[in-house]
Amino acid sequence: MCVKVKNYLYQSNYYAKVQAKFTKEERLCSKKQIDLLFLKGSGTTAFPLKLMYMETDVSYVEPCQAMFVVPKRTFKRAHDRNKLKRRMREAYRLNKAPFYEMVNSKNKKMILCFLFVGKKIEEYKQIEAAVLQHLKKVETFLNK
Repeated sequence: MCVKVKNYLYQSNYYAKVQAKFTKEERLCSKKQIDLLFLKGSGTTAFPLKLMYMETDVSYVEPCQAMFVVPKRTFKRAHDRNKLKRRMREAYRLNKAPFYEMVNSKNKKMILCFLFVGKKIEEYKQIEAAVLQHLKKVETFLNK
C-alpha cells in the first residue's frame, strides 16, 4: 500500500497508520518523564516555538511521545491557547512520519515538548515551519 504525504511516498502499512492520528500513546502524560525532560533534556529554539527533547529508556508503543504547551501568562484566554495547541499538534501530526522512520531505524525512544514562546497568535504556516526545523535538528542530534 502506498501513501503519499507532502511529497513523501511510503510503502509501509505502519506509516499509513501513523499518519492518520495523534493517539493517546503518542501523548506525553507522565509527570516523572516531564520533570526529567525539563531537568536533563536539551532544547532548541526556532521562532515561535521552543523544543525540549530527550532520549528515554522507557519502552513505549510509539517511537516518540510529545506534548504541546502554550503559557497562560502570555495568552490569558483559553480559546487562544487551544487554537495554538491545535495548530502545533496538526503540524506535528502531518510531518511526523519521516521523523518516526528515522527514530525507528536507530531503535531509540524520544520524548518531546513543544513550547510556544511567541507573544502573539501566529499563522499555521509559521508554526509548521518551526516544527519542521525542530524535527530536523533532533534528527541531526540522533545521527551523531
